[in-house]
Amino acid sequence: MRMIDVDYSILADGFAFPEGPVALNDSSVALVDIATGLIWRVWLDGRNEVVADVGGGPNGAALGPDGKLYICQNGGFDWSGRSRMGLQPPDYKGGSIMRVDLETGQFETLYTHGGDVPIRSPNDIIFDADGGFWFTDYGTEREREADVTGVFYATTDGNQCEEVIFPINRANGVGLSPDGKTLYVTETYTVRLWAFELEGPGRIKIPQSPPAHGPHVHFGHHGKLVASPGGERIFDSLAVDGDGNICIGTLLEGGISVVSPDGDVAFAPAPDHAVTNICFGGEDLQTAFITLSGTGRLAAARWFTKGLALPHQSNLSGG
Repeated sequence: MRMIDVDYSILADGFAFPEGPVALNDSSVALVDIATGLIWRVWLDGRNEVVADVGGGPNGAALGPDGKLYICQNGGFDWSGRSRMGLQPPDYKGGSIMRVDLETGQFETLYTHGGDVPIRSPNDIIFDADGGFWFTDYGTEREREADVTGVFYATTDGNQCEEVIFPINRANGVGLSPDGKTLYVTETYTVRLWAFELEGPGRIKIPQSPPAHGPHVHFGHHGKLVASPGGERIFDSLAVDGDGNICIGTLLEGGISVVSPDGDVAFAPAPDHAVTNICFGGEDLQTAFITLSGTGRLAAARWFTKGLALPHQSNLSGG
């Protein structure tokens, strides 16, 4: 595996378990703290402030076309570590998608279900060019059992949310290719990266005559396996760069796994065993903001490729 040397600087620390970094249009970075239920804003000079206290366990985040922050609310984890951290807490009430006003701190719950399917523990979220969003549902774990969940698509008006892909084994990161025609999804413990061909907003392409053998038979979905590097690592959330590489937060080994659309894997080690997420910002979209969750820090690094300008990043062209 090719190794990538990256020079990290620490923008802010003192968080309990940061996740979901979002590069905002004023050059600040929003992030969530799963363990405390807080939404933070971090400035490039190191200043930071609490935007909102949404409680539970805010996980992935994305800036919507209305300028508000959309949050995957996982419902909270049991952090006591009896046998392992991250189990469903005793006061668990379910997961949801929330919307936060970054200026006022006011928030609301947008979805608790996709049709008749309850949202259990949503993890990561990405908006498409049509203004809708995809999000993964990681599910919750109990001592001897776990939910079987999938990937949802929803609109910002609160009227449409449906489970499109089912099942996925501990669905975690989600992202879109630069042309918006491929949806990428990571599985956590299997360390798999899947690609789903899209045929429209919220719709994956399903062959009329699927082959006799394939993911639809063995895994229950129509994804294409892009990479499964294995080893002592766990896949977390992700971002896609301007070249179409899928940059995945990686735990245990600690760093960012960089996977090409063809499945070639490189690795950028980071100074933390729990590197959970990455986003791109800066005037040229070549600054990577990375959550080092094991040590409660937000890092920045000059990345070796430009990031992908997301639909909401109005002042970031990457040019």
